[in-house]
Amino acid sequence: MRFHTCASLAGSALLVALLGLSGTAAHAFEDSARGFYAEGGRAPHGEMGSTNSATVGMTIPWSPREPVHEGALTTYWDIFLSNWHAPALGNGPHDYAQIGAIYTWRYRFEHGASPWFAEGGVGGSVMDHVYRTPDRSFSTAFQFTEVIGIGRSFGAHELTLRLQHFSNGGIKKPNPGENFVRLRYTYHF
Repeated sequence: MRFHTCASLAGSALLVALLGLSGTAAHAFEDSARGFYAEGGRAPHGEMGSTNSATVGMTIPWSPREPVHEGALTTYWDIFLSNWHAPALGNGPHDYAQIGAIYTWRYRFEHGASPWFAEGGVGGSVMDHVYRTPDRSFSTAFQFTEVIGIGRSFGAHELTLRLQHFSNGGIKKPNPGENFVRLRYTYHF
């Protein structure tokens, strides 16, 4: 199972790198358009399998571009609906619906002219019931979330490789958290 997870991560990284080789004309990316996205993710559990996620969402720009060092900074709201498919605990549920919002900061390189960007955000989410698997159990349906990612724009299209963590921030024990590696495709309109 570990080999399969490493191969999936390597494949995703290779895809992003290969897409980076295709050139686009240098121009300032405004990051001011709304976007719809689809995202797939995986949280490995070793011998227990993994939790897979499928997410759809919308990005809503929040702040105008601000020059920062050698780049440009913008912010946006990320509103999402997700489904987690997890190894079941006994005859309990193995599908979890989730809704959430993340406030995200995006840094675009080369004074905003680069197709490459890095981003990070914080937010919260609520699940339809408490997440439980054979090797971890949350104690609350509410979870905080933090995300970091790197991506590349192709005109109105984007690909982003993201790492995302969910936990209740110590509100109640147990609080094992869950970590996903995610690949996102966004279309801006």
